[in-house]
Amino acid sequence: MDDKPGYKHSEPFDSGFLAVDNIHNLYYEQYGKKDGKPVIFLHGGPGGGTTSDSASFFNPEIYHVVLLDQRGAGKSTPNAELTNNTTQLLVQDIETLRQHLHIEKWHLVFGGSWGSTLALAYAQTHPAVVGSLILRGIFLGTQEELDWTYLNGAMSNLFPEEHAAWLTYLPEPDRANPVAAYFKLLTSDDRTTRLAAAQAWNRLESGLSMLVPPPDAFAKHEDEEWGLAHSRLEAWYFVNQCFLTPGQLLDQCGRIAHIPTAIVQGRYDIVCIPKTAYLLHKALPKSDLYWVADAGHSANEPGTRKKLVELCDRYADLVV
Repeated sequence: MDDKPGYKHSEPFDSGFLAVDNIHNLYYEQYGKKDGKPVIFLHGGPGGGTTSDSASFFNPEIYHVVLLDQRGAGKSTPNAELTNNTTQLLVQDIETLRQHLHIEKWHLVFGGSWGSTLALAYAQTHPAVVGSLILRGIFLGTQEELDWTYLNGAMSNLFPEEHAAWLTYLPEPDRANPVAAYFKLLTSDDRTTRLAAAQAWNRLESGLSMLVPPPDAFAKHEDEEWGLAHSRLEAWYFVNQCFLTPGQLLDQCGRIAHIPTAIVQGRYDIVCIPKTAYLLHKALPKSDLYWVADAGHSANEPGTRKKLVELCDRYADLVV
């Protein structure tokens, strides 16, 4: 380990594409110890994708680390594709990849933000192959959470200038339902229109994900493919209520009550309501909830990152 909490990994020992239907080819990489304890990292967004740094939470001498770019995200193809892209299909993809890699059971499923949503949906569908869960920046895909971000919640009250700029990008008649309005622009036939809307959509979240945003907070925005995937897939999932029924993930917590679960939440998370982490903790009485007093939403804030690495080290000793 170095000054930045986490582990250095060498190049992936394996990478490839997995065709999951006649449209989507999913990109994955494997790091760490080939015969180690298998962990899958589920990225946020939807549409965020993975990087080699996604593996840095896990000790390469212990863990067999699997990174997956979800449908339409990262290096998976086609980029930003919405067809055949639902929560249920992403859950199916994780299971398809597990079987493809001949992994009997995940020692750990790790997910943050949208990744926490997907981790819960996967664990509740396939509890027998999930040994433990580490979840960060909890998002359950509810309308209350979406309103918190995009309508009259934290963004508009704590960052009124940022929210106003995001909202006034839209024609005035469309501002009552901004997510749907952005989705219309992001699915325009004109690429220039899509790219401009993607920049506007992504700016809101990128600027507010850390308690103190770094100078390079918007560096990813220069990557047009990332920008389109992140914005289009988020808007697609949000206009479809994340393809979940109201209250689904809390209601089905009984299916995973036996699974060791750690929940890490920045106390000043503006993107995902901290209350949601508390509600999940209450629905999982055997879970542990860790508040990071000096953090917002991002996994890369020092206190959050330190706690996540510490928990991954601790969970390596679990018998699952």
